[in-house]
Amino acid sequence: MDIETLIRKQIADNNILLYMKGTPQFPQCGFSARTVEALVQVGEPFAYVNILENPEIRATLPRIANWPTFPQLWVKGELIGGCDIVMDMVQKGELAPLIKEAAAEAAAKA
Repeated sequence: MDIETLIRKQIADNNILLYMKGTPQFPQCGFSARTVEALVQVGEPFAYVNILENPEIRATLPRIANWPTFPQLWVKGELIGGCDIVMDMVQKGELAPLIKEAAAEAAAKA
């Protein structure tokens, strides 16, 4: 499977997906840590990909997403954005309903 196909499959297969530096338990940058913290506070499970372990994903995803930086939060196949956008959504009360809806849809599919 080529890397672009792999990325598109990851996005399609996971209703809530975070491409990040490190893991939720051990984030490797402050922006990834803040984004994970926001998602954990919502209390729903989410998938993640550590881009530091896969340089091909790190190089290819920005072209697919048309978004140059990490982390990248994807919900129901749509790019939500990076840390600043996620933090803005938290402040506006928009993140939790979006994540809870996506988690409920994922659970219904399972």
